[in-house]
Amino acid sequence: MSGGKFMWQDRFNIGVDVIDKEHKKLFSILNKLLAYSVNEERYQWVCQEGIKYFKKHAMKHFAEEEVYMASIDYDGYEMHRRLHDNFRKKTLPEIERELEQSEYSKDAVEHFLGVCTGWLIGHTLTEDRAIVGKAVSKWAALLPEEEQEAMEQVIVRLLHELFQLNARVVSGNYGGEKFGKGIYYRLVYGSKNGETWEIILVFEESLLVKTVGRMMGSKDDDKLSALMMNATRYTAQQFVERIRVHFPSAELFEVKEENLLTYVQFEKIFENHKPQCSLLFDTGEGYFAFCVMAPHLLEDKVGGTIKAENAMTEIKKYLDTGKSSQKKKLLVVDDSGVVRQAMKELLGKDYEVMLAESGVSALRCMILDRPDLVLLDYEMPICDGRQVLEMIRAEKGLADLDVIFLTGNTNRENIKKIAALKPAGYLLKMMKPEEIKQNIDQFFKKKNG
Repeated sequence: MSGGKFMWQDRFNIGVDVIDKEHKKLFSILNKLLAYSVNEERYQWVCQEGIKYFKKHAMKHFAEEEVYMASIDYDGYEMHRRLHDNFRKKTLPEIERELEQSEYSKDAVEHFLGVCTGWLIGHTLTEDRAIVGKAVSKWAALLPEEEQEAMEQVIVRLLHELFQLNARVVSGNYGGEKFGKGIYYRLVYGSKNGETWEIILVFEESLLVKTVGRMMGSKDDDKLSALMMNATRYTAQQFVERIRVHFPSAELFEVKEENLLTYVQFEKIFENHKPQCSLLFDTGEGYFAFCVMAPHLLEDKVGGTIKAENAMTEIKKYLDTGKSSQKKKLLVVDDSGVVRQAMKELLGKDYEVMLAESGVSALRCMILDRPDLVLLDYEMPICDGRQVLEMIRAEKGLADLDVIFLTGNTNRENIKKIAALKPAGYLLKMMKPEEIKQNIDQFFKKKNG
């Protein structure tokens, strides 16, 4: 962008004439709208006509691009079409509606231009170039549509419950486009399974003043203060917690990192991650975005939506999955995240592996989902392996649970202490991974034999 104008560059070309031609046309339309000041006469009429023209060419471009993708059997066709559908069915209608309701206010025009120009540049440089192998799609890791729609509904409901805001979804694939003056707040959570959740909440400044500020007794025309920002941090964490309650699989354990980002920092994070969920909302008081980077969400996806035409196929698939997933359950208890992850990678192919980082969390896991075998670290702080095993034996429903100790201490006296507890066995951590795996396989073979 130069002097408030988006300059066409050769890197935008993907080498397909019909697509490149429409890209140039769309850039040209947006440049004309950017150049027209809201203070000039007839600006509303110019905006109406310009937006109508932009929409017409965007629809034409999408249709031509989809025909081209189908003609070359592009692998990413379905996801690319989903992005088009989101823009033409959600984004454009919502930002047009905002323009009309506000009678083309300066904020509404800025929202329209910010969302459209950001979307067009991002889409051209990644998704469209991906068609011809010149880039990698940013959206290849999005949650399935039904899961994303469930997330949208929860956020809309929470925004109303917490702030009395009637929010609407503007985009189901928010690409980091700039809208107004934004506040970018990042939370990094660790889960009890050693996974990481990176969540970024983007607030338009006016939204915070009119919600958090109003709750603190500020006036709508007050500026964002340090006190408001601190209250926003607390509110944002409570908001994420409320979302987690609706999605039990989102086992956020604790905040590992918390940052306030500049837009440039936010852009870099967004460019380097493939989001699993990235939603943009118009709250009526300002824009709000909710972005989640948690690749493990795709490792255990919800099954396909059952409809009349696919019911028998989905039921058969579900039953077949149940037959093939009857693996033995292992619970690995170790205070070292490195050890837990290594054991999961070593055993995960043949066993269902659960992880716990302490004796207390291990007991909770055992009670909720009894494993077939516990691999228990002997040298843990606060509550060591001996104490954990004593607690297991004291629980009526767990007393007969098989436990194999993991230890890094080869001292003979230490080994005697472990043997005195009468575990099912013990394994030395310095053993080769294949030897550890072989011992566990042998344990189940004997038990079942």
